[in-house]
Amino acid sequence: MKSILNSTIFVLASSLILIGCVPARKLKASESALQSARNDSAALAGKVADLQSTVGQLKQQIGDLNGKVGDLTNKTGELSTDAANKQSQLVAQRKRLEQLQALMDRQKNATREIRKKMSDALVGFNSNELTVAIKNGKVYVSLQENLLFPSGSAVVNPKGKDALAKLAAVLNTNPEITVDIEGHTDSIPIRGRYQDNWDLSTARANSIVRILTKDYQVDPVRIIASGHSSYDPVQTNSTADGRALNRRTEIILSPKLDELFKLLETSDDTPTN
Repeated sequence: MKSILNSTIFVLASSLILIGCVPARKLKASESALQSARNDSAALAGKVADLQSTVGQLKQQIGDLNGKVGDLTNKTGELSTDAANKQSQLVAQRKRLEQLQALMDRQKNATREIRKKMSDALVGFNSNELTVAIKNGKVYVSLQENLLFPSGSAVVNPKGKDALAKLAAVLNTNPEITVDIEGHTDSIPIRGRYQDNWDLSTARANSIVRILTKDYQVDPVRIIASGHSSYDPVQTNSTADGRALNRRTEIILSPKLDELFKLLETSDDTPTN
């Protein structure tokens, strides 16, 4: 009987012990699961924080890129405006160049016409007395000393006056022609009435001016006279033939260039960027 009781007590005690052990294991398992969940939650929170940081950086980068896009858009607008201005200036410059070319063509044609008229008017004179040529866009009527003046004198010969009369007739029917009269000598020093070759070359130019304006009524406003002495030779002064060619008076004719000068002034005043 006592043995049975002890066995019963043992069974009951074992059962109680087993019953007490089960909740403890579950509790530990639950605590472990909870800790694992907490760890996972913390890990997820870290990832979320990292992702939020990445999102913030991306937003900052997007903002920076949007700012650059805005700057580029503004620069593009400025460049477009500048390109439009350059195009407008180019069109205006091209137009002025076309106008300038047209005026230069007109001046060239006018110069050729002046040469023809002078050549026709002076056809009766020999080439050793005078020549008519175009040089530097102007018409040069070069009259030799043997046609115009006695040696060392500024008094015009009758045949020289005849040539000047024919020249004046062309000038009077073409008031748009401007006239420069240049006296030239050789390098041999002058003796007698005139102080030097400067004096002689200037006196000869002035004599022709007086004949054109007083005898043949050419408008004096159109005429400029100057003396060059021996300092603008066309041939060497070391030979007699060369010196003879250097003793000349040149009447330089050109069409008025007022329109051309105005266009050039307009071009110079145009601002450039």
